[in-house]
Amino acid sequence: MSRKNLLNLIQVEPDALQKHQGENKLVHQVASTVREEKARQARADEIEKKLAEGQSVVQLKTSEIDPSFVQDRMPGDIEGLKESIRVQGQQVPILVRPHPAKPGKYQVAFGHRRLRALQDLGLPINAVVRELSDEQLVVAQGQENNERQDLTYIEKARFAARLNERFSRDVIASSMSLDKSNLSKMLILVDALPASLIDAIGSAPGVGRPAWQKMADMFEKATSPDELLSYANSAEVQALVSEERFKAILSRNARTKSKALPTVLTTSDGRRIAQVAETKTALDLKVDKRAAPEFASFVREHLMVLFEEHQSKLKRQKEY
Repeated sequence: MSRKNLLNLIQVEPDALQKHQGENKLVHQVASTVREEKARQARADEIEKKLAEGQSVVQLKTSEIDPSFVQDRMPGDIEGLKESIRVQGQQVPILVRPHPAKPGKYQVAFGHRRLRALQDLGLPINAVVRELSDEQLVVAQGQENNERQDLTYIEKARFAARLNERFSRDVIASSMSLDKSNLSKMLILVDALPASLIDAIGSAPGVGRPAWQKMADMFEKATSPDELLSYANSAEVQALVSEERFKAILSRNARTKSKALPTVLTTSDGRRIAQVAETKTALDLKVDKRAAPEFASFVREHLMVLFEEHQSKLKRQKEY
């Protein structure tokens, strides 16, 4: 039978063919994602090997090791890592340096999760010890984290903010493989949110910069920030996983963001002369020029005098 006749005998339903093609596409996408993840892990391992190059692996007590002086991770689940180490042992050593302030102790450059896991398991840890300056330590720490890509956006932003307290923008950008524009956005975001709110939310896997920026914008406009923080730390919210805590707080913020009614200032005889509206970031005074035009002029003319008098008062208090 000819090839042409053979093909004519094969009947393929169009829907079945489309479904098969769709399944193949999904399989290829999953395989591609797995390959990319393996490649990232391999690159991260390669970074660790290069940083540990020429150094021998030693076994240390976990009690002899302190975390890095710059925290990069928020508390998270390490049960999977603990089980892996329990079954297979510690596959990759951590990198530490002799502690600059505590003789006989060490400080982690990278491998914080492995250190926590082995502490919980009560096992010694395999480590490479290298002499590192503060800058070398944070560059190693940042590059390893960046290659693994397992820090969430807010963890990276807080890490950048902590580095900004001690290092130049160039060092931070090099450490985290960031351009200065994205670094600035991270620093501005962390500055706009109270640390207690970020701690209450947690690492929030899957929540990126736009969502965190929305949280910052809404918190700034909140009429009752303290109430919002109290809600964030409530048992109801803390019972949720981190990303659900974020959603709950953002939703609560949206429900309570309506503008507070201004306070009306009246004279002893009942005349309304001004309104005062206060938010977290501003105090607005609105004088009714129709009811008290002279008072409006007085406020405008003497506002700077009041400010300078206030500054002088603060200066005198500092001197005493």
